[in-house]
Amino acid sequence: MASPVWMLLPLLLLLLLGSLAGHRPWKKQVYQSHKGIGEACRINEECQSNCCTTGSLDPSKQCNPKTILLRCLPWRKPNGHRCFHNSECQSRCCVRSNRSPQKFCTPLTIFLQCVPWRKPDGDFCGNHRECNSQCCIQLREDSPHRCIRRSGILAQCLPL
Repeated sequence: MASPVWMLLPLLLLLLLGSLAGHRPWKKQVYQSHKGIGEACRINEECQSNCCTTGSLDPSKQCNPKTILLRCLPWRKPNGHRCFHNSECQSRCCVRSNRSPQKFCTPLTIFLQCVPWRKPDGDFCGNHRECNSQCCIQLREDSPHRCIRRSGILAQCLPL
């Protein structure tokens, strides 16, 4: 009678040879019919391009081409659309555009900066960063802080 170790040896040899050949029984399911660009999908592996992302404000996914650098980039909102985070926008810039708390995708400056909207002179403020002039001071001891324009030869943040 053969020992149990000798009976398992052919099975172990088969598993070893299969893993060397790239065949693994525990490998993820491979989709036989890859979908083309524009077809509906759920996961990257369904697509020929291996890139399944949303293509517009519509949350459904579709197969999309990869970039020149072979990256699969998610679709991002163009300028003017409502947003919550910088990562949602093509410009990577999601800021308030007025007193309203809503944020919108806005273009970067020519220096590639994302500049938030700031309060105009005369508005109430809590710190210098809130003001367009970067100057938030209390005009009198008993008055609230307000945004004021910078004054003086060196354009300093001084009371009037």
